Amino acid sequence: MKKHFPIVIEQDEDNVFIVSCPVLKGCHTYGYTYPEAMKNIKEAILLCLEDEPKGKRNHFIGVRDLEIAI
Repeated sequence: MKKHFPIVIEQDEDNVFIVSCPVLKGCHTYGYTYPEAMKNIKEAILLCLEDEPKGKRNHFIGVRDLEIAI
């Protein structure tokens, strides 16, 4: 069975890819390359699913852009 999970990908000042899955609490990882980060988040999601109580997953709504004057 296959499932889809939303992920957030960022790149820090050292060019490290930081990846998280917002529907799984504490599901974060990183990689020094994009392919490494994607491999690591797949592993992290599987591990988080093992520890997750049934029915306790957040419901992903979406990503929005918020404009703020600074």
